[in-house]
Amino acid sequence: MVKAKGGKNVYGAAVGILMLESQFPRIPGDVGHAGTWPFPVLYKVVNGASPDRVVNRNAEGLLDEFVRAARELVATGADGITTNCGFLSLFQAELSEAIGVPVAASGLMQVPWVQALLGPGKRVGVLSVSKSTLTADHLAAAGVGIDTPVGGTDGGREFSRAILGNELELDVDLARADLVEAGERLLADHPDIGALVLECTNMVPYSADLAEALGIPVYDFYSFVTWFQAGLCPRRFV
Repeated sequence: MVKAKGGKNVYGAAVGILMLESQFPRIPGDVGHAGTWPFPVLYKVVNGASPDRVVNRNAEGLLDEFVRAARELVATGADGITTNCGFLSLFQAELSEAIGVPVAASGLMQVPWVQALLGPGKRVGVLSVSKSTLTADHLAAAGVGIDTPVGGTDGGREFSRAILGNELELDVDLARADLVEAGERLLADHPDIGALVLECTNMVPYSADLAEALGIPVYDFYSFVTWFQAGLCPRRFV
């Protein structure tokens, strides 16, 4: 006899995603576009967590709101918690301690793993939505060496402005060009980069463009969360 077990409100969605409070477009590939994921996810918007406050002001004063929202996701049915901003690496330790389920706060956590894949003389580069505010503290909280090469789309025409400015419209082609140009600059400055990790979850739609233009592997938030989910819900073969 098979007996089903209860205790949750929602079943079949192991990953809970803490969302910033935003209005900018979320196209396919973006963490906030539900069609991005090949499995169901749960979302919870964190009150007061604007892109500007999280990226430019270190998510100041928001830890309690993130903990509260994460606990709500777990109570609903999530078996693991992630976020939709790489800058939230700052809350990795606190969320892990407070929530009681696995927490993957930032795609930056992939950097040490990717580094282990590369041969001698090669290292990982990071591309961020805001190089100017991605600090050594953000990197250290994700286990990333502070000497890791970091590039940004800060100086571009569209991507960083639209995301951090929380704009209602996004020119996708200009955003794509911003990422490719930023990636090319980063590799020109650091020719020893053998793979790229994208800090920003909104960069996922352009990963394939970056890999094609740069000729190196690109790891993003999609690769991170699909790995995370695979451990929460291992595929059954027998």
